Amino acid sequence: MKLVPHSPTSGIYPATQDYVHAMEVQGPQRLLFVSGTMGLEQNGVAGATLERQLELIWSNIAVILGSAGMTVDNIVRLTSYLRDPSYAEANAAARVRALGGRLIPTTAIVAATLVEDWLVEIEVVAAA
Repeated sequence: MKLVPHSPTSGIYPATQDYVHAMEVQGPQRLLFVSGTMGLEQNGVAGATLERQLELIWSNIAVILGSAGMTVDNIVRLTSYLRDPSYAEANAAARVRALGGRLIPTTAIVAATLVEDWLVEIEVVAAA
């Protein structure tokens, strides 16, 4: 499988330093669509802070990916659902850390989550 990022620099607004406009996936054999994942402890309780929830989300995503024989390196698309727009910077920083600086197409949406304690929910698409 080959990943080819696409971020045209003319005729469109520029991508910021933490994402690319598009990712071409050449020759994937498997696709994994991960449902919205929350920052919950194993007992189902939400982390007490935004930072803790972001740590848990990325830990939970890694477990889900691992169950399919994948890692965060296989993520090719990500959507974040934030309860508050003020969470955007922390969310982006956590994503950049989790992906080791690898850039992928992302979207962040401000929305109410099903449970008020869930501050962020992230869904990903992975390819292998």
